[in-house]
Amino acid sequence: MANAALRDEVFAANRAVGRIALAIAGGTGGSRRTRVHESGSLRVRFPNGTGQALDAVIVNTAGGMTGGDRFDVDIKIGAGAKLSMTTAAAEKIYRSLGPDSEIGVRLDVGPGGALAWLPQETILFDRARLRRRIDVDLARDASLLLAEAGVFGRSGMGETVASGCFSDRWRVRIDGSLVFVESVQLNGGIAQRLAERAIAGGGAAVASVLKIPGDEQSVATVRSMQQDIVGEVGASSWNGLALVRFVASDGAALRHDLVRVLTVLGSGPLPRLWLN
Repeated sequence: MANAALRDEVFAANRAVGRIALAIAGGTGGSRRTRVHESGSLRVRFPNGTGQALDAVIVNTAGGMTGGDRFDVDIKIGAGAKLSMTTAAAEKIYRSLGPDSEIGVRLDVGPGGALAWLPQETILFDRARLRRRIDVDLARDASLLLAEAGVFGRSGMGETVASGCFSDRWRVRIDGSLVFVESVQLNGGIAQRLAERAIAGGGAAVASVLKIPGDEQSVATVRSMQQDIVGEVGASSWNGLALVRFVASDGAALRHDLVRVLTVLGSGPLPRLWLN
């Protein structure tokens, strides 16, 4: 028992834990940060210091995540403020010996505020275990562009994700009312599940983009781009939001399609890191 307790203590001490908490305010001079909290292996940098919209980049100094790691991001956008947020690189989720890697994201956008949550892809390796939760609270007239992409193995390196666990839970509320719920669970034989026609049809890269407010015009714009799409893209709208789904053979094809769709759906340019 003593050896087991020591082992657990050593394991916990070597886990990466990080947290970012931001508060962004609007004003006549543009958006500005009023609170920046960083701890553990997460950092945030601001490439531009002026303009109506503020750009922010999340940096993971741990270089990836594995079992037992935990990251939390908490962002509050004040009235009239605008923020575009991405990551410095694709997040890598490595093999776990048992515990899950956990990511918690809370996004709060006030009246007239706007948030573009555009992290680069999450790459899962074989036997990775990731549990992610995204909670969004929007004011009635706030706007949101939210994109999340998952790549199961680096096809250029001949990698596949034969097994593992991927749990992704989204909850979006407007004025406290739940308007969008998403729960994805891939557990066990991931490659086998992705091969099923109703899931990914053999694709190894998937993504979702949520736009609020969104309408049939947004959907029609995406559908008109089919000749420039490499993988498969489907779009729909209801109750003032638009949702776009992506499936592609690999990460490069997925990024190609994401860049094109996000460019036409967004109200501003994509983060430069997306275009490198």
